Amino acid sequence: MFIDVLISLLDLTIRLSVPLLLACLAGLYSERSGVFDIGLEGKMLAGAFAGAAAAAVTGSAWLGVGAALLAAVFFALVHGFAAITNRGNQIVSGVAINFVVAGATILLGQAWFKEGGRTPQLTGDARFDPITLPFANALRDVPVIGPIYYELISGHSVLVYIAFLMVPLTWWVLFRTRFGLRLRAVGENPAAVDTAGVSVAWLRYRAVIVCGLLTGLAGAYLSLAQSPGFVKDMTAGRGFIALAALIFAKWKPVPAMFACLLFGFLEAFGIRFQGTAFPFIGQVPVQLMQALPYILTVILLAGFIGKAVPPKAGGVAYVKER
Repeated sequence: MFIDVLISLLDLTIRLSVPLLLACLAGLYSERSGVFDIGLEGKMLAGAFAGAAAAAVTGSAWLGVGAALLAAVFFALVHGFAAITNRGNQIVSGVAINFVVAGATILLGQAWFKEGGRTPQLTGDARFDPITLPFANALRDVPVIGPIYYELISGHSVLVYIAFLMVPLTWWVLFRTRFGLRLRAVGENPAAVDTAGVSVAWLRYRAVIVCGLLTGLAGAYLSLAQSPGFVKDMTAGRGFIALAALIFAKWKPVPAMFACLLFGFLEAFGIRFQGTAFPFIGQVPVQLMQALPYILTVILLAGFIGKAVPPKAGGVAYVKER
């Protein structure tokens, strides 16, 4: 039935959009403070490896999440030290983190586990299993509503629900708290914030730390929930897609969620219908179906989204006036 296919497609869309959403919100905090971060990909990869490695050793998925957060925050602080303290080029710093992590995860994985850069297969408490929400089984056979609640809303890991709860939380933090007001201000006019007696560097460091936490959580989701362990380059460009979604959403949390769902839908569509023959078109090559999210990324970044104005002080190191 059409409804079953649609629900299955949307369910896969939600699962695939979670790492994009967490990385997109991470970039939102960092870039709203004026620190551009090309290194989302690297921090996600570091979190994925650290989370899977810790879970494989300890047998605990939550300890894996803790390790993922620590690893990603470490590289976020490295980026902060280069970009904020030393006023280095933020793009170069982010790219360097991507390269370092891509190589280090393979080397450490091979040195520790001897499985070609992979971690051991995670089972049991070492990974997150789907959660069945209350009344899901009872409503399962109810037409339309049952499948939507049972498959689309219920049946996800706890990290999925945390990711979507982060959207209203991020909106509240940015637009309803003093920290959010200062964060947005420091990305637009850091000199005015400094004149008000607020430390520009400390504000930006806090934004960078939040960015590290969210990218670490995104990496943990990839290796502890979506897949049963770490494999080489498992982020597969999701950090760059998250950046494209952030620009598409014009640095706003709720539009960012819908942008990530759009990218997730294209990836889910490519997976669900690869090898399928379409009327008047025939069978679309598998490679083209798999490339759909990346094609949309190129289209959006080429400027087909209207005018997206980044924070005015974004990418510019602040030098305190004496």
